[in-house]
Amino acid sequence: MALYSEKVMDHFRHPRNVGVIEDADGVGEVGNAKCGDIMKIYLKIEDDTIVDAKFETFGCGSAIASSSMATELIRGKPVSQAMSLTNQAVVEALDGLPTHKIHCSVLAEEAIKLALKDYYQRNGIDFDPAQFPQCESCGHHCHSHG
Repeated sequence: MALYSEKVMDHFRHPRNVGVIEDADGVGEVGNAKCGDIMKIYLKIEDDTIVDAKFETFGCGSAIASSSMATELIRGKPVSQAMSLTNQAVVEALDGLPTHKIHCSVLAEEAIKLALKDYYQRNGIDFDPAQFPQCESCGHHCHSHG
C-alpha cells in the first residue's frame, strides 16, 4: 500500500492557492520547531465570507498538501465555518495521512485559526480566546509529538 493517498500526492504536486495576499485581512503563521515545518496562511474576507485564501509553506509534502487542502476547504465559506475547520476534516479530505504526519494537518488548522484571530483583532471584533491556539509569547505554536 502506498504511504500517501492520490489526493495527498495531487495536492503536493499541484498545490492550490500558493502565494501571498498583499492586502490580506488576516494572516496566520505557525511553526513546528521539531520537524521544521513553517506555514503561513493569508485570508481575504468580505461580508463575513472568505473570498480568498493563499498559503506559503516550508515543509514536507504532507505539510504542503495539508495547506493546499485546508485553503480549498475554507474558500467561499463563512468565517464561522472556517473557524470550525478541524485537522480531522483536512485529513479526511486528503483521504488520510500517515500517523506520523497528522501534525501537518494540525498546523494547517492552527494557521487558519490564527489568521482569523488576526482578522478579528484588526477589525475590533470580539472573540473567545479559548477558540484559538495559545502561544502568544513566542508568536507561533509549537507542538510536542506524543
